[in-house]
Amino acid sequence: MKNSKVIIVGSSRNNGNTTKIIETIANENEFDIVNLNDYQFSYYDYENKNREDDFLPLMKKIIENYETLIFATPIYWYNMSGIMKVFFDRISDLLTIEKELGRQLRGKNMAVIANTSDEELDYDFFLPFRKSAEYLGMNYLGDVYINANTTIENDKIKFLKDK
Repeated sequence: MKNSKVIIVGSSRNNGNTTKIIETIANENEFDIVNLNDYQFSYYDYENKNREDDFLPLMKKIIENYETLIFATPIYWYNMSGIMKVFFDRISDLLTIEKELGRQLRGKNMAVIANTSDEELDYDFFLPFRKSAEYLGMNYLGDVYINANTTIENDKIKFLKDK
């Protein structure tokens, strides 16, 4: 399964617009999907009391099996979803208690799909993703905003297929 792509979905609704969009993209492109709602993990904890939750096993699975990580999130209050933010905060575990696992992110690819019903999205929305990829040594392939009220234009997601 190496060199394959996974879409990591972080939404409050399993049947919402983001999930529907992602399912369409995944089916048409043979990408796997990881829904963060299927896992139990808590907020970042400086004392690492949450070591036994699902985060580290999930990251191990993702890192071992995929070269391209595509993060998909609805936009809540001009930001990524709460579950996606918690997931990103927990990446700190890969910089402290699981450094060897974290180092394996270097050279992998990252992309982002965001969705809401607004007509356009501010470029700065993607800043946390771009900066995280840079910090982790990942290749940032790009990002796409898909309005929930329109159809998915294949040319908008072409960059996801190329790497």
